[in-house]
Amino acid sequence: MDKVDNRRIISRRKAQSVKRKTKNLKLYALRFNFTLYVLCFALNCSSAIIFLSSNLSYAEEPFIRGFLQTNYSARITGVKLPGAKRQELMLGEERGRLDGSYYPSNACVGFDVKADLFHDWVEGDWGVTLREGYMDCLMDKFDVRIGRQIVTWGVGDLLFINDVFPKDWEALYLGRPLEYLKQGVDAGKLSLYTDLASAEFIVIPHFTPDNLPSAGRFFFFDPYPNIMNREVEKPKTTFGNTEYALRVYMSLAGADLSAYAYKGFYRDPAQRADNFTSPTTTSYFYPELAVYGASLQKNVLGGVVSAEYGYYDSMNDRNGKNPGIENSQSKFLIGYQKAFQNDMTIGLQYYGELMSQYKEYNANLPPAFYRKKELHQYITLRVTKLLKYQTVKLSLFTFYSPDEEDFFITPEASINVTDNMLLVLGTNIFVGVKDNTTFGQQHKNSNLYALARYSF
Repeated sequence: MDKVDNRRIISRRKAQSVKRKTKNLKLYALRFNFTLYVLCFALNCSSAIIFLSSNLSYAEEPFIRGFLQTNYSARITGVKLPGAKRQELMLGEERGRLDGSYYPSNACVGFDVKADLFHDWVEGDWGVTLREGYMDCLMDKFDVRIGRQIVTWGVGDLLFINDVFPKDWEALYLGRPLEYLKQGVDAGKLSLYTDLASAEFIVIPHFTPDNLPSAGRFFFFDPYPNIMNREVEKPKTTFGNTEYALRVYMSLAGADLSAYAYKGFYRDPAQRADNFTSPTTTSYFYPELAVYGASLQKNVLGGVVSAEYGYYDSMNDRNGKNPGIENSQSKFLIGYQKAFQNDMTIGLQYYGELMSQYKEYNANLPPAFYRKKELHQYITLRVTKLLKYQTVKLSLFTFYSPDEEDFFITPEASINVTDNMLLVLGTNIFVGVKDNTTFGQQHKNSNLYALARYSF
């Protein structure tokens, strides 16, 4: 009996020891995640102060640039948006940018800050946003960047497969400069360089969703328009919700090759409902996502061939039976771009999304939802022409979806009046057969936009 009791006591102590160790490991993980998040936040808040107060005894002076701009966009369809504050005026803002960097020649640490101050006529308010604010530690074989940063991966032109970082689609559809399509993430990035291959590893402790067209400026399709109160649940900032992204890249036989991996969340929200056929309540959340992919770029026949693939593993709906969550997909594109004489460039792309578990998707789709095809496709065209010693730029970019039968067309003209002054005029034209497709739902939002920017 004593031996049995001793064994039980020893077994219980071992179990308690394992629990303590597991608990300690979780605590260490949470502390690491919390430390990284706080470090990113502190850098975002203090980078500007460090930049402005840096010791000027270094060999290099801080570098400051920026711009002042006004940007307007007006709906040209003549349709009134219910509840809109400015009706035809979709965008009306004045914006100022300060961009400062400081990389002393005798130190491995540098800082970069990009901050905007803006006034929004549509919403009637002022705001300040930190576009980027990070610290770099630059070494021979590796770099470390911590803070808010904009990350761009992949080879597509306005088509994103392995670029899983947040986008601002409202900015694109309103006619803001293209740089505002990308949003910054608070992250830590480690870059490694070797003779064989290089790599980037990114840790993102705080989730940032895509910014989608808002109800105060856009018409868009809503399968349940009569349900007013809806909650949005974002992933909490915990160690288990930390996002990880890896890119390994190299040059081989004249081609640029990259491999990608990502573990995190969809940037677009999924939908919950008490009953998808006839719901009384709905809410939004961001499902878990893993992405694995690769890309290639190579010079061919005087132009550049681009190819990219990514498998989207919908971790919360692998069987494809939940209609509120995207099914797993294989996404791919191939493109070709070539520069011609007289400063003209033409680029073509074919893009596809092949849905997994399509039978389950069809069987469980509610009547109010748009029924997607198993293969969703886009064909894009970009034409750019430079004139007047490259001071005038004429461009056209078009999306066309053969399966959804809709278009997105963006012609634009810009002129550099001086080295510092830029004027832009363009349109965003949406055309579609149906009101519930990607671009068809936007057909009442076609707009004319104008921009004037003075850089210094």
